[in-house]
Formats: sequence, C-alpha cells, structure tokens
Amino acid sequence: MKVIVVGDGMVGKTCLLVTHIKGVFPKDYEPTVFENYKHEQVIGDTTYVMTLWDTAGQEGYEKLRPLSYPLTSVFILCFSLDRMSSFENLSKTWIPELRAHSDKIPILLVG
Repeated sequence: MKVIVVGDGMVGKTCLLVTHIKGVFPKDYEPTVFENYKHEQVIGDTTYVMTLWDTAGQEGYEKLRPLSYPLTSVFILCFSLDRMSSFENLSKTWIPELRAHSDKIPILLVG
C-alpha cells in the first residue's frame, strides 16, 4: 500500500509519520524534500506493508511532487490547526493538485 503525505510546509507531515513509525515526536524542525519509509502495520491477524512518502510542501516543488503520485493507494492531506492559510490552501492548491492526478484515490484529511 502506497501512502503519500502532502500539505503546506511546516504543518507536521514528517512529525506525523515519525511519531507513528518510531513512537517518538521529533524535537527539531527539519524541512523535508522527499523521504520514504517502509512500515508494517498489524491489524487483527493481517499484516499490511505500507510505503509512506513524505513530500515537500514548500513552494518550488510543484513539478516534482506529482512524480511520486502514480500507484498511490491513499493521500493524507495535512494542514496546521494554528495556521489558517494552510487550511485555505487545501482548496486552493492541494485538492486541485491531487484531483488533477486522480479523482478516485481517497484523501484523508489530518489537522
């Protein structure tokens, strides 16, 4: 299962992934360009293998991000609860970008 995490820069995409995978909240902010993680999640008697893609939310990466979108199972779209502009950018930037790639891939919204 391929999971792509997108959203504005500094909204917590990397923190979300690192906290889920390692169980530790990162103390320092380091901008991510592109990072991939492999993670196994056991639910009931089934083990799911996920590749988690952490994308760059900063301006200037608009042409690179879509290169990671093929074969995606789900998008996790992140915004910051204390930065209204990141919420507004969901409809201005992120949803149109994701839907231009595919209108069938589910989007999970995380604030």
